[in-house]
Amino acid sequence: MFKIISDGGCDFGKYEAKKHEVTVVPFYISFDQENYLKEGIDITKEDFFKRLAAEKGLFPKTSQPSPQDYIDAFTPHLEKGHDLFVLTISSKLSGSHNSASLAADIVKEDYPERTILLVDSLSVSIGQGLILREIIKMRDAGLTLQEAAESAEKIRETTRVYFTLDTLEYLKRGGRVGPTTALVGGILGLNPILQLEDGKVSQLDNVRGRKRALKLIEEAMVDALKDETKNIGLSIGHILSEKDAVAFKTNTEAALETEIINPITEIGVTIGSHVGPGALAFAYCRKGVSA
Repeated sequence: MFKIISDGGCDFGKYEAKKHEVTVVPFYISFDQENYLKEGIDITKEDFFKRLAAEKGLFPKTSQPSPQDYIDAFTPHLEKGHDLFVLTISSKLSGSHNSASLAADIVKEDYPERTILLVDSLSVSIGQGLILREIIKMRDAGLTLQEAAESAEKIRETTRVYFTLDTLEYLKRGGRVGPTTALVGGILGLNPILQLEDGKVSQLDNVRGRKRALKLIEEAMVDALKDETKNIGLSIGHILSEKDAVAFKTNTEAALETEIINPITEIGVTIGSHVGPGALAFAYCRKGVSA
């Protein structure tokens, strides 16, 4: 049986990662661009977002895991004779996949008999997490490493992530929107609706009011998925917006007449530093094997 490794872009908590025997390689976060902390090790996501919400002038930066971080994650499994399935955040958003690839090339010199397969999720956060859940099910169902990788590449093509934000400020800080757009959006109370597709973020709409934004996402998802819910994995994530996430889950389940079995996810630092507190996301993908 192969072992599964993912970078921290998947937003799996420590308990869930341990439960499913997934090794998570964390991203780094810095508040001063000099000292970097490992997410989930040196700083929790809860502490990060509370500080972000409290200190309005704070502009944190994230950094991907280094090749050495991946080498440190790979080596214990390789020493025990295990092959590895490595899932990373979209290579169009981060250099994590490149770090993992460099690390794989290095360790193969010492473990030439072992197989390491890397899959670029072309996703992030709960979208990447959905793909990871399907990989876990494939592993537990007894699929080979090669079979799981081939199936995961098909699953990622069906994965979509939609999200809305409480403010455009963090996108402005990250250069995603201009200062004028952010200022006007703030004055008019606009909430952007964005999507992650083919590994990149794009804006679908700007609507006035958070409730309207969530309603539009709900209606779009119901329209897209109403006829195939049995074959689709669903997930909801948020940043300091649990009440909205629970209400969104309840409304979507009722409209789709299906249960969203995946737990509501607290979005982590990796994507959260770019979207800020108040973000809410919805993701889906086609299932690889039966649950």
